[in-house]
Amino acid sequence: MSKPGQMVLVALRKMIASGELAAGERLMEVPTAELFGVSRMPVRMAFRTLEQEGLLVRFGGRGFQVRSVSADDIAGAVEVRGVLEGLAARQAAERGLSAQARTALQQCLVDGDELFDKGFVTEEDLQAYHDLNMRFHHVIIEASHNPAIAVALARNDHLPFASVTALAVDRHDLVREYRRFNFAHMQHHAVFDALINRQGARAEAIMREHANATLRYAETFGGAVPDAGMKVILPAS
Repeated sequence: MSKPGQMVLVALRKMIASGELAAGERLMEVPTAELFGVSRMPVRMAFRTLEQEGLLVRFGGRGFQVRSVSADDIAGAVEVRGVLEGLAARQAAERGLSAQARTALQQCLVDGDELFDKGFVTEEDLQAYHDLNMRFHHVIIEASHNPAIAVALARNDHLPFASVTALAVDRHDLVREYRRFNFAHMQHHAVFDALINRQGARAEAIMREHANATLRYAETFGGAVPDAGMKVILPAS
């Protein structure tokens, strides 16, 4: 895909994931091309890719619309992510961590400890947690040395809110969110302990449970009217 096409593709994915493009909203080539300042061809290629990913569906004979995503769709994708990341953790534990991977994971734990030790979180803290959470998961997937896992995750993660890169938070209840994400961070510590002790089955089980913690938000985002207090934190780039 061309560079303009890739730019449009990434931007539309983020707009769908954040809810800026709502379920059922129509997308046409010409207005979308004008929005991004590109020709129709990159937009056409981006639409086709998003259709293949299940994010868009054809609308009659002209244009596309954003696919409606149910709670069951999201829950199923999150469960698949848990299986794949659990497999990655098991294989990483059985192979043994490199010094570089071990150091990277330890830094994520240190950064997380600093966020949660004060006993509360702000939205800015959760943005920081989002970034370190992405790093933590990425290191484990890389440490598995199984490229097929990364490929399968990339395909599964295109569904909104199913990916570790999209972190759903409730801005109206940061006390509860502190407890939720502090618990998730404690799971990171437990996974790391299993990894360095070469406990593959334990690492796999914790990673699967870690992914399942997301399922509480599947119902919220799969509903017809999302909670106005919910926010989805996405990667900056």
